[in-house]
Amino acid sequence: MFVLKIFHLIVAIAVIVGVLLQSGKSAGMSGVIDGGASQFFGKKNKGLDAKLSKFTTVAAIVFMLTSLIIAFI
Repeated sequence: MFVLKIFHLIVAIAVIVGVLLQSGKSAGMSGVIDGGASQFFGKKNKGLDAKLSKFTTVAAIVFMLTSLIIAFI
C-alpha cells in the first residue's frame, strides 16, 4: 500500500510537469503580435508537443487508475 501511494505521488508530479510544459494555443502576447503567421509557416516543435501531449495523457490515465485502486483498497 505504501509503495502504491509513493507511485501515485510520482505520477501526480508527472501529470503536473506534463501540463506545465505544454505550450498554449497562442502562447500569450506573442500569439497576438504574431497574427497567424505561425499557422501559415507551421510550427517547428510539432513532434515535441505531440510526444508531450501523449505523455501527459498516459500519466493522467495512470493517475486515475491509481486513484481508484487506492480508494477501493
